[in-house]
Amino acid sequence: MQTPEWVKHAVFYQIFPDRFARSPRTRHPRGIVFKPWGSSPREQGFQGGDLHGVVDKLDYLQELGVTALYLNPIFASAANHRYHTFDYFQVDPLLGGSAALRELLDEAHRRGMRVVLDGVFNHASRGFWPFHHILENGPDSPYLDWFIIHGWPLRPYSSDAGNPPNYEAWWNLPALPKLNTNNPGVRDYIFEVARYWLEFGIDGWRLDVPFEIDDDAFWQAFRQVVKGVNPEAYICGEVWWDARRWLQGDQFDAVMNYLFMDAALSFFGRHSLRADYRREHLALKPLDAAAFGEAVEKMLGLYHWQVNLVQLNLLDSHDTARALWILNNDTAALKLCVLFQMTMPGAPCIYYGDEVGLSAGDDPDCREAFPWHAPERWNRDLLAFYRQATALRHAHPVLRTGLFEPLAATGGVYAFARRLDSQTAVVVFNADPSPARVRLDVPEPAGGPWTQVWPAGGAAAFRREGPALAVEVPGQGAVILVG
Repeated sequence: MQTPEWVKHAVFYQIFPDRFARSPRTRHPRGIVFKPWGSSPREQGFQGGDLHGVVDKLDYLQELGVTALYLNPIFASAANHRYHTFDYFQVDPLLGGSAALRELLDEAHRRGMRVVLDGVFNHASRGFWPFHHILENGPDSPYLDWFIIHGWPLRPYSSDAGNPPNYEAWWNLPALPKLNTNNPGVRDYIFEVARYWLEFGIDGWRLDVPFEIDDDAFWQAFRQVVKGVNPEAYICGEVWWDARRWLQGDQFDAVMNYLFMDAALSFFGRHSLRADYRREHLALKPLDAAAFGEAVEKMLGLYHWQVNLVQLNLLDSHDTARALWILNNDTAALKLCVLFQMTMPGAPCIYYGDEVGLSAGDDPDCREAFPWHAPERWNRDLLAFYRQATALRHAHPVLRTGLFEPLAATGGVYAFARRLDSQTAVVVFNADPSPARVRLDVPEPAGGPWTQVWPAGGAAAFRREGPALAVEVPGQGAVILVG
């Protein structure tokens, strides 16, 4: 099995396009009116973020250590999140159109950054032209079999819980008619969409709710199309649970690693987790180091090592509350979660604005505008931490592709080693507020004496005690050695 090499070394940044950055370079028709930037996300509507705005902030993202962008949907749509696709071959004009994507790809690639798009292929929207054709022509439309119709007349705007839509729709939402992927024409259409944008220059696809297309042969064919255009293109599915079915080397390269999120927040936030937050598929219950270690080993044991190296390791997303909010605004706990991302196998993913301290509950609150307009809200210390943590990962290949070996798990202390060729890294976390001392059975590294790379520049926090390596770890802190 082989997975995309570049993903193993990437640091991703997830962008919700309408809320990241609005550029004055995007020319809209006269009369277009957006919500004021920074309006409450509960008002819904459009705040005018666009792809030129992303281009304008690439230098900021590069300084943050980002090397890959994951964009929420960008195709023409009547929803600010754009999961209701009107036209899969047209970037939404409100985002600057396809020309803006061209500029973003060119400028990102010039900086060595990759760009992954969100593919919504289980369902479309009421405005998708084949569905609209059915609305206009009823049973006479030749596109009937592109969807799954149960009765007439269709109820696209008059459905409710007691009178659900009379066609298959995702979660029975009338705005999201489900595509009939058993129809060969629908399959051809989706595969052509995937091929078109890869040939345009994107670097991969994140797949929205791919488990809803319960058809291995469909995803196997999708993979063949994608890899036929670019063998290094990334295919990452949104699956919140054990995803072995899709990660055998013939469908996806990876999934959004919500198992990682659950374990990390539950251990590093074990003293501060909000007790009132519930999210399907996430346990989010305080863990001690032993239980955390079991969760980590189980997670890594599910998949081939090549898969583990390219899993999208996230702490939150547009579908969850923000990590800092879940941690009850415990910034120290968030820092440990981020450092864990940067030292583990898999590609870390930063949700836009987390690095400056955005903290909010579930959708829509987690989709607020990035506070470019309110720099006084930025947590500068946290931003500096993110930059230092990403720089650490970029500086040490062993933290990206080294083999993983657990070393200790007791109380609030969790330690592991990463090994690559003759180099070894030892990573020790303390999730408790009190300092801790741990003795690790680790031989002297073959690559030379230990160097303390985190925290850098301070007093040595380790020493050799006979056959053991003794490490002093501050409360809610970490020590990382490389040798």
